Amino acid sequence: MTGHKEVFWGWYIVAGSFLVLAVTYGARYCFGVFVEPLYLENGWSRSVISLAATINLSIYSIGAIFVGRLLDRVAPRWIITFGALCAATGFILTTLVKSPFSFYLTYGVLVGLGAAGMGIVVCGSSVGKWFIKMRGTALGITTMGVGFGTVALIPLSGFLGKYFGWRIVMLILGIITLVIGVTVSQLLMRKTKPEDYGLAPDGDKTMSTAPECRAPAESKIALKILFTDSRFWTIAICQSLVLVVVMTVFVHQIPYAVEKTIDSVSAANSLATVSLVGFFSKLFFGWLSDRLRDPKYAFFLGVCFLICGMIVFNYADSIGRFYVFAVIFGFGYGFVAPVLPILIIDRFGRHVMGSIYGLLTSISAFIGSLGPILGGAIYDLNGSYSYLWLVNVAILLIACLTILALKKDRPAT
Repeated sequence: MTGHKEVFWGWYIVAGSFLVLAVTYGARYCFGVFVEPLYLENGWSRSVISLAATINLSIYSIGAIFVGRLLDRVAPRWIITFGALCAATGFILTTLVKSPFSFYLTYGVLVGLGAAGMGIVVCGSSVGKWFIKMRGTALGITTMGVGFGTVALIPLSGFLGKYFGWRIVMLILGIITLVIGVTVSQLLMRKTKPEDYGLAPDGDKTMSTAPECRAPAESKIALKILFTDSRFWTIAICQSLVLVVVMTVFVHQIPYAVEKTIDSVSAANSLATVSLVGFFSKLFFGWLSDRLRDPKYAFFLGVCFLICGMIVFNYADSIGRFYVFAVIFGFGYGFVAPVLPILIIDRFGRHVMGSIYGLLTSISAFIGSLGPILGGAIYDLNGSYSYLWLVNVAILLIACLTILALKKDRPAT
């Protein structure tokens, strides 16, 4: 009887993380579908509505700190399970809101807290601990889940919202989050890192002697000098600026399209196209990062595509131009999820990834959370989104130049 080769458990972590990210980000990026219906039903301004997305991201950023540190000690399934229960409760309770305050509590606080437990910090860190040689590819596949979930859920939400109302959409998102989040986490996300189970990263038969495989105690030095390390702040600033732009687009793209007399379902499909293209480019940027001498150049390339996309977006006045924007911006958007954890491990090591990833995500998500409210305020002041897209171009140019200054080695102390 011939034996069969057992699948390396790291690939189960990749599969589980893919599905969890699909549900988490797919559901959260549907927010743009609700902006116009909430305005028409309640008369709330864009700023009032967008504040819920800002609160959501702020809570997510705070939760990321604790999730990252906890992930270095606890199996990811318990963190994800808690996140799924919390987010699902938030989505379902949002169907009952009657005031902005209750909307902020349910969607802003509860869904934001749940997203921290199901987000990229948990999934990216979990996958990063299981791979070294194939890290970029594994993270690229993992983060494709963000695009897959967005492509699947945004058009579905747009269609259901048009014919059944936004409350039904929120209810469905809550049920999907609960069922998939809990089931997948309990089945596939049970293990922490390969060394705890007598395994080596990448499924190798023997432990590597490379610096990345050294004992965790040796790597904890990075945490002690973290806040005086220019590399940490360079990455944090660049990621934050990119997230400001990405979140303004995901929240305000559909209202902008409707303003240009484009049907709401077509607008939702154009937003889904951003994620569809990003779905494939995530794998490209993960693959590219494995082959570049420094992953910061993958970050630089991604930002360049975002800049080109925003320039096209400023002149989009038809569904055709919206799709051109979606393809260009979507390809650049694909770098955001896979390249950050690769940069962190490249600079600080694999064993403290959870803690550092949590801190970086907290800072960047908090700053990024200003994007939706910034977009709403600019629109309310000018009655147009054109100024917002020009501001986005300037923000991305700063990020593009700053990432090139990222140092490879730890500065002398």
